[in-house]
Amino acid sequence: MTNQESGAGNFSIVPQAAPVPVPDVETRLKELVLNSKDVAGFLTDLALIAAARLSSPGNRIHSGVTVMRRKRPQVVASSDAAARALDELQNGYRDGPCLTALRNRTTLLVPDLAAERRWAHYTKAAQENGVSSILAVPLDLAGEAEAVMNLYSGCSNGFTDEDISTAEAFANQAATSLRLVLRIAQLNEARNDLAVAMQSRTVIDMAIGAIMAENRCSRDAAFKILTKASSTRNIKLRDVAAAVIASISGEKQIDTYFDE
Repeated sequence: MTNQESGAGNFSIVPQAAPVPVPDVETRLKELVLNSKDVAGFLTDLALIAAARLSSPGNRIHSGVTVMRRKRPQVVASSDAAARALDELQNGYRDGPCLTALRNRTTLLVPDLAAERRWAHYTKAAQENGVSSILAVPLDLAGEAEAVMNLYSGCSNGFTDEDISTAEAFANQAATSLRLVLRIAQLNEARNDLAVAMQSRTVIDMAIGAIMAENRCSRDAAFKILTKASSTRNIKLRDVAAAVIASISGEKQIDTYFDE
C-alpha cells in the first residue's frame, strides 16, 4: 500500500489563529494584476487572500488553486504547504470534491467528511490529515482556462452560508482579474515569440547574403543551399545560418534591434 492509498503524509490541518483579514478584496486584486510577474504568482497571492478572507478564530482556512491543463489537473498555487499537499493528493486519486466542482462547474460543499460517502479513498486520506470540511468554487475564465479554488477547514461545518456567498463573490471577482492576467501573459508570450522569430530571420538573412556573395548566386539559390545543409545535417535552419556567419565573421552572437 502506497502512502497515497493509506492517506499518510507529512502535512496536517491544525486550527490556528486567523491571519489578518483583507478589508478591500477588489482593490487588492487590481493591485495583483498590476504587480504579478506571472500567472502562478497571481494565483499564489489569490490563494493567500482567500485563506485570509475566510479564516476566523479557531478555524483557519487553507486554500489552493488547481488548473486543468491538457485534461490533467495541476496544482498551480496554494496558501501553504498543507493546501498544496491536499490538492496534490486529490489529483493523485483523480477524483474528489474539488475536481468534481471543476468538472461540473458548480460550487460544491462537503460540510462533514466523516459523513461523506463519495470519493472514499480521498475522503479517508483527507480526514487522516486533519480535514473535516471542504468547499470548492470554480473560477469562470470564459474559455481562457479551467480552474477551481479549493478551501479546506479542520472543523466540521467549517463553512457557513455566508462563507459560501463570500467565496463565490470572491471567485467571481478573482476570475475577472485572472482572465486579464492570462491575456497579458498570452501577449507577453506572443511578444517573446516575435522577438525570437525576428532574431532567427535576421541570422538567416545574413547567412543568405554571405552565401550569395561567396557563390555569386541568386537569393533563391542561396536559400536552397542553406535549407539543404539544414536537412542533410538534421540541424535547425537558424543554427546552420549562425554557423555560416560564425565561419565568415567569427560572430557567435547576433543582436536584433527593433521597436517594441
